[in-house]
Amino acid sequence: MDTFLPPIEKPQGLMMKLVYAMTQRQFGKVLTPVKVVSARMPLAFGIFSAKISKLDKKLLLPPETAMLIREQVARINVCLFCIDIGRSFTIKASMNQAKFDALEHYATSPLFNAAERAALDYVTELTRDKKVNPATFDRMSRYYSERAICEIVWLVSTEHFYNMTNIGLNIHSDMLCDLSRKK
Repeated sequence: MDTFLPPIEKPQGLMMKLVYAMTQRQFGKVLTPVKVVSARMPLAFGIFSAKISKLDKKLLLPPETAMLIREQVARINVCLFCIDIGRSFTIKASMNQAKFDALEHYATSPLFNAAERAALDYVTELTRDKKVNPATFDRMSRYYSERAICEIVWLVSTEHFYNMTNIGLNIHSDMLCDLSRKK
């Protein structure tokens, strides 16, 4: 089992006491890894995360494109938890797993179209270099509207936030992807 933050010393409020008890297995139940991690995060993280989820539901980009972008950012940042939970979501949503398996080779894989390659080039540069070559931006803008480009930047920035939070708190994979494949 991966290392998490130490248990809450003196939980405040009914919900936190319940979470504390459940994480200590006092009731014979265990919260899902996502809930355990969330319970140990500052309140602001939970609020921000809920807002991100709400806003993500309003994206115009196709869900598979959004998940490819999030997975690429998580891979570049080496956030094992985000890679794992992202793949778990793609499995549950019946997205093309071959495409996610080939993400490392998106530039040459026939599974990706020109628009996806342009977006992933942009995402890769932005994540890795914290800047984007104007030619990369121009190529992407041939395929995506201003709104879609803003959504792509939103996905990169919010995924980076998740990645840095998990990496900073030493939160790793919980094998959620494996569990989703078994169901």
